[in-house]
Amino acid sequence: MHALLVDDDYFVVTALEKKIDWASLGIERVYTAHNVAQARDILLNHAIQILISDIEMPQGSGLELLAWIREENYEVQTILLTNYADFNYAQKAIELRSFEYFLKPIQFDKLMLIIRKAVERAREQQKQKQAIREGYYWQRNQAKILEHFWRKLIHDSTSCELKPLQVAHAVDEQNLSYSMSDLIQPLFLNLFPYAGSMGTKEKNLFDFALLNVSYELFQSPAFTVETILEYSAHNWIVVLKWSHPPEASTLEQLCDSFIQQANQSLKCDACCIVGAAAALETVSGGFRQLLQLNEGFAKRRNQIFLAERDDHRSEEVYTPPDLPRLESHLEHHRPDAFLQDTTLYLNQHSNENHVATSTLALFRIDIMQLVYAFLKSKGIQAHQLYKGKAKEQLLAQSLNSIEDMEAYLQDLVRTAMSYRDFADQPRTVAEEIKQYIHSHYGEDLTRISLADVFFLHPDYLARLFKKETGVSLGAYIIGARIEAAKRLLTTTQLSVFAVANKVGYANYSYFAKVFKQETDLSPSEYKQAGNVGACEN
Repeated sequence: MHALLVDDDYFVVTALEKKIDWASLGIERVYTAHNVAQARDILLNHAIQILISDIEMPQGSGLELLAWIREENYEVQTILLTNYADFNYAQKAIELRSFEYFLKPIQFDKLMLIIRKAVERAREQQKQKQAIREGYYWQRNQAKILEHFWRKLIHDSTSCELKPLQVAHAVDEQNLSYSMSDLIQPLFLNLFPYAGSMGTKEKNLFDFALLNVSYELFQSPAFTVETILEYSAHNWIVVLKWSHPPEASTLEQLCDSFIQQANQSLKCDACCIVGAAAALETVSGGFRQLLQLNEGFAKRRNQIFLAERDDHRSEEVYTPPDLPRLESHLEHHRPDAFLQDTTLYLNQHSNENHVATSTLALFRIDIMQLVYAFLKSKGIQAHQLYKGKAKEQLLAQSLNSIEDMEAYLQDLVRTAMSYRDFADQPRTVAEEIKQYIHSHYGEDLTRISLADVFFLHPDYLARLFKKETGVSLGAYIIGARIEAAKRLLTTTQLSVFAVANKVGYANYSYFAKVFKQETDLSPSEYKQAGNVGACEN
């Protein structure tokens, strides 16, 4: 029997190696690793029965390693170590079927008892494993075959509806025991992980927990779960095979339980789309309808949708909101009223808790155009103001659900109003520009580069600065650079060439010309005069 110790702290690993009497526990060899990648390599190449791993490691957590072990179906008794008495990972460790978790600093006598129990369980499992080895590998291989079959069937259905003969050929090709009359029903699960939750930080662990929850909840004597596969990020398809006539009420109850469990255990919102049940020979059309339905409308979160009820094939007619009223809210600085009106619009125009994606996209265009035009009238460059990964992500997700659209509108309007407040104080803006120039005089400073920094149109920024300071922007930049150069020439040992470069002039001849225009001395003369004055003092 073999053990593996995983901890990024070399001293902890060494202490475990030396202070535990491994031979008395029946452990023949102890492997060590200092990160998850090394541990995976050892697990792939050696039979490990006992794993002792730290939870918190910089290159991957012990929980991620355990999730991977469970995905690969390795029979490993795992003891997790942690530095914290009160930590949120305890529940995850239990969900991943860890044998035990143990609080640092390590009490080796107590840890010995835990390892001994883990060894006993590992021996029991080895006996059972030997008896069911052939059946286990057959089942594992069968699950992969089924997933491959359904994934290919779903993928091929996206381009066109497959004919019964094509489906029958796919079944025969994989030597599956399906009948063309088998009643199949797909479910589409949309997941929306909460910010900072496991779903946004540890997707592998989240996916493993999701599969556990799904297989546990979607159970009924009336059907079997053929496969659960991820169609795209946080979008999953469940394939059911009915042995009795389909029961819509049963599925709605199970979907409702799934949504509640997703909220509580997985820390995410969820939507369930129940596809139409159909014989296997015609199920390709059902998959196609389900996928089109998912793409075709934005849902309210934590709702259940039925394909046969919610598949509105006729295009919704887009009716714009009261744009003049919304424009007035912007002009009179009423962001709350603006957002109340847009929320009311979404509530009134959503049908059965969803709205067509095409309709929502047109609504978004109108709102963006309205806000961008308002910003332009204030001299603010919207394309600069809304740069950045976080804002791009909000925009990309805005058509996923009505709540995502509301979150996008919140950010769009609040950002616009906040910067409008700043831009409406020209003296403050001018002072901010002056401070920026004095802090960055060695960089490329132009109207355009400063406009990018302050999200203002270059012409508007230059006019505002001249009006508030009485000095043109270009003249102020030159003045700031020359003042910095004078200070450097008299207080440092830098050469005049180094000073020129440091204050933003790569061309020394041009620097010398500008410097003399401003001071009536060349840079060398000014430096020499400063040194003479210092000596006289």
